[in-house]
Parts: sequence; C-alpha cells; structure tokens
Amino acid sequence: MGDHHHHGHDHDHHHHDPVAEAEAHCLRKGLKLTDMRRQVFEVLAKSPQALGAYDLIDTLATAGHKRLAPISIYRALDFLLEAGLAHKIESRNAYVACPHLHDADEVVVFMICDGCGRVQESASDVVAKAIAGVARNQHFRPRGQVIEMHGRCAACGDGPVMTA
Repeated sequence: MGDHHHHGHDHDHHHHDPVAEAEAHCLRKGLKLTDMRRQVFEVLAKSPQALGAYDLIDTLATAGHKRLAPISIYRALDFLLEAGLAHKIESRNAYVACPHLHDADEVVVFMICDGCGRVQESASDVVAKAIAGVARNQHFRPRGQVIEMHGRCAACGDGPVMTA
C-alpha cells in the first residue's frame, strides 16, 4: 500500500527542528540557504498562521534585524517556494513554512480557519489521484497543486469570525 509515513526513520515528529531540516534539504539539493532565507523560514516555521511579506518585515524588524526592503523578502520567499520549503496561500496572499518537503506532483490541502487564521496542512493520496484524473481528462499537466479550504478549525467551532 502507498504509505508515505516511514516510521522509525531519522526524525521524531515531536522534537524536529524545521530549520535544521530545511538546511539539510538545501544541502541535499545543492541550494544555498542564506541567513536572510533562513530567518524568513524561521519566522514562517514558528507561526501557526500564514504570514504576508509585511508581517515578515515587521517580525524580523522587532527581532532586532534592520528593516528589510519588501524586494528582499520576496526574493527570500521565492527561493523558499522554489525549494519546496514554503507554500503560498493565494487567497490570503500569505505564506506558510512547509516542513514536509513534498514532491512536485503531490497535492497539498490547506485548511484555513476563518476564526483564528491558523493554517493546517494535509497531503492526501485520495485527493491527489482524483485531481490527477481530472487533469488527465483535460490533457492538462499541473505544476503546483495546492487546494485551499476555508472554514473553522476544531478549536474555533462556531465562534466569532476573525476580521482581517
């Protein structure tokens, strides 16, 4: 069966360090994780919500770094997206760190809570197969496959809606 979760290999889900994993991933791929890219990834990795470029600029500035130009942030984000270390939530124009290092053809499902803004991520073989079928029928070759679902997380239930 197609079980993607290889148990017992070199990472423990409770104590994994996303930054160390990102560094290892870049090494394997021959990519350069500069300080700037690392810092942007670190901020994304710590946030349960998707962050926009300006959120990142503010967060890095309060962490004692000099205030970065949006272009620098966008370059770092482009690198992270390209490297598979982050995803863009198009509907929010915001970004999340991705610790899972998906394959290019994997379908990623984001569940975005309208209550607290938290983004949960899941990859599903079933969904991937269904989408591949839809694309195949249209002779369409998908590049990035991200599905965004909006709704309420378990913690927010039927509570008030967050105002952006």
